[in-house]
Amino acid sequence: MARKKLESLTEPMYYVLLALYKEPRHGYGIMQYVNQLTQGRVAVGAGTLYALLARFEEEQLIILTHTKEGRKYYALSDKGKRTLQAEFDRLNHQLTDGAQVLEGT
Repeated sequence: MARKKLESLTEPMYYVLLALYKEPRHGYGIMQYVNQLTQGRVAVGAGTLYALLARFEEEQLIILTHTKEGRKYYALSDKGKRTLQAEFDRLNHQLTDGAQVLEGT
């Protein structure tokens, strides 16, 4: 059975989309935001980031909003927001299921 495109996101994918949720950011700004948000637990390298940005733009999850001082700024599209919300919901279901088993709730 073929895997659906972006049925679930990798951790770097999730955090890149999360970084673009509230405001447009450029690549380095995305890396800084993810590092700060996760307190260094998740590091998104430049190669990974720019490959993801190209893929997300191709799949219309993000849009290029503007260029300033040679930096490209990206924002989530409506499709990107729906994808992020779906992943958030999926992760929450996993946490609820895990709590049920591990904590006996």
